[in-house]
Amino acid sequence: AIASDVRDVVALPDPVGEVVRGSTLPNGIDLRQVRVPLGVVGIIYEARPNVTVDAAALCLKSGNAVLLRGSSSAFESNTALVRVLRDAVGGAGLPADAIQLVPGEGRESVRELMRARGLVDVLIPRGGASLIRTVVQESTVPVIETGTGNCHVYVDANADLDMAIDILINSKAQRPSVCNSAETLLVHQDIAPEFLPRALDALADAGVTVHADERVLAYAKDSKATVVEATPEDWETEYLSYDIAAAVVDSLDRAVEHIRLWTSGHTEAIVTTSQQAARRFTQLVDSTTVAVNASTRFTDGGQFGFGAEIGISTQKLHARGPMGLPELTSTKYIVTGDGHIRR
Repeated sequence: AIASDVRDVVALPDPVGEVVRGSTLPNGIDLRQVRVPLGVVGIIYEARPNVTVDAAALCLKSGNAVLLRGSSSAFESNTALVRVLRDAVGGAGLPADAIQLVPGEGRESVRELMRARGLVDVLIPRGGASLIRTVVQESTVPVIETGTGNCHVYVDANADLDMAIDILINSKAQRPSVCNSAETLLVHQDIAPEFLPRALDALADAGVTVHADERVLAYAKDSKATVVEATPEDWETEYLSYDIAAAVVDSLDRAVEHIRLWTSGHTEAIVTTSQQAARRFTQLVDSTTVAVNASTRFTDGGQFGFGAEIGISTQKLHARGPMGLPELTSTKYIVTGDGHIRR
């Protein structure tokens, strides 16, 4: 799978040099805005060694050098992978030092990387909330924040029940340990009596524990689901496990209010047959991805056709959402004249 992802990246168009826009100005000057590499990209990430290869492939393809600082628990695996990558890069006639593993397994090497302003152009942290918060707060190097994934599924009053069950279970249980899995279920009060008994049983069959508000608890009495009373902390929790918070809301607007209060800005989904409800939800919810009648699990660079991804940015500058090759570039303007001077 790792090698296949690299081949997918190889097959993608090279973004460097792409003309983003261009025109001939009234004075005859030719103006073009073109993509250029960011420069030296530092990646600080946790235990998954596949990130080592994905990050190196994406950075190299977009013309960047990359400094990799993975988890100490995967240091030997990362060392072996980087050795293979450097040999391959050198064999292709490129500088092997374009890919480097930051030496050391302690926290001091992470701090040095975060303080390397002027040597490193951007840092991208990938991992849990604590890691990301530390990098954002302590780094003097510009950071692209890849946020945690407190994703929501909202089942509207006009939802197709079978579709809603399928989307809920896929969003939560297909792979609960990743950032695009659903962590909160919101159900419109008008559909709750019909939907929640089925949803609770389906979640039980998937092995999911439900952290329920008092209105959901009322539907759980005859359910086979494992249900516990929700606490205020549940609404902001990224479980990354077979757990989900659940609440009944009075309206679509109340669902949006709940999401605005607790979301990490990653992905939110609505299940509805109403185009008006879908349109209002997509307009009001301010997250990187808003899904209509689709699982939250689709927020992924590979699923979006970007090849592998460097992460999913939950900030609005410089990139937002799954970060593929174009998001690992900046732009510059090329001005071509014929002796033009400004008067």
